[in-house]
This record gives sequence, C-alpha cells and structure tokens, in this order.
Amino acid sequence: MRARIYQPARTAMQSGTAKAKGWVLEFAPAAAREVDPLMGWTSSGDTQAQVKLRFDTRDAAEAYANAKGIAFDVVEPKARKPVIRARGYGENFATDRRGAWTH
Repeated sequence: MRARIYQPARTAMQSGTAKAKGWVLEFAPAAAREVDPLMGWTSSGDTQAQVKLRFDTRDAAEAYANAKGIAFDVVEPKARKPVIRARGYGENFATDRRGAWTH
C-alpha cells in the first residue's frame, strides 16, 4: 500500500490560497476499477482509495506515515508567482488615474 503526500492546488474558482495551505495523504489505488455489467457503474473493492487524510504540515503527514508503516512519495508543490500590483484593485477606480478610462 503506497501513499502520496501533496499540497492540494487551489480550485479554478479561488483567487486566494485559503484551502491550499494544508497537506494531504492519499492512498494509491491497489486495484483497477471494474465496470458493473448490469448497470454500467464503475466500482472497486479497494476502500483505501477513498481515504484522504489532511494535515497542517508536511512533517506531520510524514510522521503519521512513518508511524503507521506506510510507504509514501512526496510531491513538491509548484511555486506560485505572486500577483502584486502597485496600488491594488482600488487603482481601477482612482480619481488620479493616468490611463484613459475604458468603460
């Protein structure tokens, strides 16, 4: 049973990093999914694939995996480029705006 420890990426609907600060320990599927011949649903007898454990830090996730004897791979997060503007969002509505108002 192998696990993956990673920091989840933010969703496409988020502009901030609110839910992307923790770390997740997720088990790799042990068996392939099967298609039910009657209904056509996909299923699996592997219940570990449904487990996602959340941790505040990477060290806590690694310590848990080591304590339970779980082999794991750590996936490093990609660095996010900061979006920093000189005056921020309020610059769009400033009275001393230098560029032409295009609305």
